[in-house]
Amino acid sequence: MTARLWTFARTALVLLLIWQGAVWLFAPPGYILPSPLEVLAVFLRRPLFLAGHTLTTIIEIALGFAIGASFGALSALALAAWPRLGRALWPILLVLQAFPVFVIAPLLVVWFGFGLTSKVVMAVIIIFFPVTSAFADGLRRTDPELIDATALTSATHWQTLRYVRLPLALPALLSGLRVAAPLAPLGAVIGEWVGSSAGLGFVMVQANARLQTDTVFAAMAILAILSLSLRRLVDFFGPRLIPWASDQ
Repeated sequence: MTARLWTFARTALVLLLIWQGAVWLFAPPGYILPSPLEVLAVFLRRPLFLAGHTLTTIIEIALGFAIGASFGALSALALAAWPRLGRALWPILLVLQAFPVFVIAPLLVVWFGFGLTSKVVMAVIIIFFPVTSAFADGLRRTDPELIDATALTSATHWQTLRYVRLPLALPALLSGLRVAAPLAPLGAVIGEWVGSSAGLGFVMVQANARLQTDTVFAAMAILAILSLSLRRLVDFFGPRLIPWASDQ
């Protein structure tokens, strides 16, 4: 873990130095490409402002991820428990997944308002599909020989699902959560872009309209940190809750 962290830190430092060097060399206007030092100055100049909007986005991300992951896992279990239901609903889910999120976001604002709810629902929608797809695929791919062996016992369909298919599919669920984790901030921010009065997406929209590109980059940096942190939390707690998934 320490070696990986140092590698990431060195890579980030090199990229920042290249960025700063490019700004010094080509001297673009600040509203086109601010330097890392100018972005850092935003953090030093407006820490409370950024912290307040960051907290709003964190709440949206946390609620969206928790609800979306739970709903996705339960949906996958339902599809596995009732195969006929799964065959009927999968095409509908695929069609819904194909809709661009920017098309859905304005409707969510109309339906749920400009407050927290529409942002959480947007995050839930983005989280739901990768979790459902990965977990359902894991449940479907249970070794047929194990299913056949279970059929030789007195185990019911539900017991097979609970004691055989579910434990073996949990690594797939963890993979889905790993994919979904970096997407949660995206869902919250898209909702904020469409309509909100707080959050990092709101900060970016307002700053972009005023050509305050350094503030836009500061908000982007915070979002990157939030995405990496959420992914790291999944990587940290997932193998501890599902030890047999640690090697996958």
